[in-house]
Amino acid sequence: MLDIWLPLVGGLVLLIAGGDLLVRGAVQVAERLGVSPLVIGLTLVGFGTSMPELVTSVQAALGGSPGIAYGNIVGSNLANILLIVGISAILFPIAVASSALRRDAMVMLGVAVVFAGLAFVMPMTRVVGAVFVLALVGYIVMAFRQERASTAHGAVHEKAAAFEGVDPAVIPGTPRRSGLVLPLLLSVGGLVMVILGGTFLVKGAVTLAQSFGIPETVIGLTIVAIGTSMPELVTSVMAAIRRQSDVAFGNIVGSNIYNILGIGGTTALIAPTPVPPEIVRFDNLLMVGVSLLLVLFAATGLRIARWEGAVLLAGYCAYVWTIWP
Repeated sequence: MLDIWLPLVGGLVLLIAGGDLLVRGAVQVAERLGVSPLVIGLTLVGFGTSMPELVTSVQAALGGSPGIAYGNIVGSNLANILLIVGISAILFPIAVASSALRRDAMVMLGVAVVFAGLAFVMPMTRVVGAVFVLALVGYIVMAFRQERASTAHGAVHEKAAAFEGVDPAVIPGTPRRSGLVLPLLLSVGGLVMVILGGTFLVKGAVTLAQSFGIPETVIGLTIVAIGTSMPELVTSVMAAIRRQSDVAFGNIVGSNIYNILGIGGTTALIAPTPVPPEIVRFDNLLMVGVSLLLVLFAATGLRIARWEGAVLLAGYCAYVWTIWP
């Protein structure tokens, strides 16, 4: 049993701690090179906080475990909406900025529909991966232009703000000594920890699936997905506790966009593979359904009430109960 749980738990710890160090170091490097806080929030924090999912999915795909690779992506999106928004809304009703709803929530729903549709008719090829990554770059450029010209912030800005709420040192704001050596070491150390953590987590997850006869897809959709979504869980709950509920909504929407376009795209570029049929037939469709449900909840009164949070959380419990053998 130790050979299963040690790499699984150790991998999760390395992923979460390494992701934090990576973001912190990268932001400090960017700050000392004179990069604006908005650019840092839209790019470094967004990508940095998605590194656990990215490394885990790429390593699983390279290792011949597409169930874990795509289960992690789809399962993370399901956990983000049902589990994390559910818990956050139960703690404090989530306010929704109309700008985040109009642009970002509709983008999230759109990319979920496109991913589910493409996976139904074709494998995730390198061409699809390249289109997804380019679409993410286009989305970030659009968000940067709109946010620079407006006081209304969208999802990727709130993703950065959520991390600032947990650790004020993550987003620039206070002058620091010049010098790049320590921040670079932090970034490299964090990246190494994330890569090692992803390796251990995938190894532990595959061993767990084999030893208990649980399908790899189920492990990817549940244990791996929840584990790699821990940064989003911590930051959204902290944002809800601090009554920054609009930040909690934007954090989740931004994460879901990064997961499909960034992580799904990069996984397809590096290790093209079909999405497992059980995910195509059920989990992808459910992801589209709950994305639509989140948009509908958010559109009614521009808030997600406690009872709606309870519905989402109950939905996640029912989902895990349904797919667990």
